[in-house]
Amino acid sequence: MTAQVGLTQSANEQVKKLIAQEGNPDLKLRIMITSGGCSGFSYNFSLDDQVKADDQVFNFDDVDVLVDEASLPFVEGAQLDYVTDLMGSSFQMTNPNATSECGCGSSFSV
Repeated sequence: MTAQVGLTQSANEQVKKLIAQEGNPDLKLRIMITSGGCSGFSYNFSLDDQVKADDQVFNFDDVDVLVDEASLPFVEGAQLDYVTDLMGSSFQMTNPNATSECGCGSSFSV
């Protein structure tokens, strides 16, 4: 069974803008989970032009999303969104695997 991670249209458009700003069309969005944060695990988002041997690659409207093998179980079924509100703009993950999240939305527990 292949795990799936989602990307909203808003997140997709923002990632495309960031890649265009970097001037490297080979860049991909990397989603990685690390230990830490106020709830146990933290989301890390970066642009990467290297696909590692243990990466799963998901494509959404010309944006490739990389998730390494260790992070994949934590984001299966999750969706990344880009939200603009009174507090500013940010990427936010809606994760059905999270049993709790911190107030800032950047860390979670399972």
